[in-house]
Order: sequence, then C-alpha cells, then structure tokens
Amino acid sequence: MPDLEHEHPVQFLSALTAEELAAFRERGRARRFGPGEVIFHEGDDPGGVLAIVSGRVKISMIGVGGREVVLGFPAAGELLGELAALAGRPRAATVTAVEQVEAIAVRTPEFQRFVAEHPRIAPLVFERVAERLAQADRQLVDFATRDVTARVAGRLLELADTAGEPGPNGVRITLPLTQDELAAWTGSSREAVARSLHLLRELGWIETARRQISVLNADGLRGLA
Repeated sequence: MPDLEHEHPVQFLSALTAEELAAFRERGRARRFGPGEVIFHEGDDPGGVLAIVSGRVKISMIGVGGREVVLGFPAAGELLGELAALAGRPRAATVTAVEQVEAIAVRTPEFQRFVAEHPRIAPLVFERVAERLAQADRQLVDFATRDVTARVAGRLLELADTAGEPGPNGVRITLPLTQDELAAWTGSSREAVARSLHLLRELGWIETARRQISVLNADGLRGLA
C-alpha cells in the first residue's frame, strides 16, 4: 500500500483543552444537517460559528457567470464562520453538507466572549484562517501552472488522504463526489475532468463507479501531480 500520509494542521476541536472544549459546548447547541442541506449562504449576515463534530461539508462561492467554485471539503474538527463572526463581515462562502453532519453552533456574541475569556483561542483561530488563505494561494498556483489531469490527480490524492478507506487493492474515497464538483474544485470543465478520469482509469491508477473513486496507484498520481 503506498504511503498517503501528509502533515496536516491541527483541527480546531482537537486543539482545545478539555476545559476549553467544555466551555465551547456550553455556549453552543447541537445541530444536525442532512446531505445537500445549505448551512450558510454566501453573503449572509454573520450568525455565528459552527464546529463540525462528524461528517463533511463543501465550501463554495459563485464565480463569473454564476459558475460554482469549490474551495474545499472540511471535515470533523473544523471551525466554520469564525472570520465573519470576529470581524462582523458577511459570510464569504456557501457551506453545504455533503454527508450527514453533526455540529456545535455558537452565536456570534457567545463566540466572541469565549475568545475573550480564553487567551489561547484567538491565535489558534487566526492560525486556521492563515492556513486557509495559504491553501487558496496554492490553489491559484495550481490553476496557473498545472494541467487539468495533474490538478485532478492532486485532488484525488488529497481525498484519499483525508477521506480514504484502505482496501486490499487501494484506497476508496468515501466522499460522494460528483464530476461537476470535482470540476468546480479543479477550475475545470466537466468534460475535461471526465477525460482526465478516463485517462487515469486507462493507466490503471484509479477505479470509478457512480459517485465513487478508488485510488489504486498513489505513486503514479503523485508523480503526475
């Protein structure tokens, strides 16, 4: 089995102490969202933050001509909406559940008090914001310097690493991703993504079914990406 491990930033909930986590939970309430349910809309007023306990969401924006641009698929442990809550700015993106999601929702005034009462939290939040900005910069570089197949290969490696289930022949990506979403995430057309997936299948590096992809040769994808 090829090594798929990469170094990841510590997620928000995992970085909290037991006392901080208890205080955060006390200020919030449990929420559940079904697949396809919109949690935040781009442009909404900042209503608070959401910490994902389980499941995965899609972060997207609307680009020129109404085309969706996917920024990522945060999973359990991630904090969403913190910049809008702290800065009092409208939501910068739309967040949609792609799986059954359980989360802790904390209203903006309560989150601001939580940050003020726990000095460790503000640097932790800003570190996560900085990491997301760095990821956005890397995405722009990818769009400018790599072809579609290389970008697709890179996204499949990322998903195999963060949403992969090891099997006897490779790693099955558990995220139910459509070709349209993969296209929106790689800055490509659906047709170009379909051609790239066909090529990777022909090489024997991946296997696909309806909304399901398995990585069979991570080294091959890594060399391409």
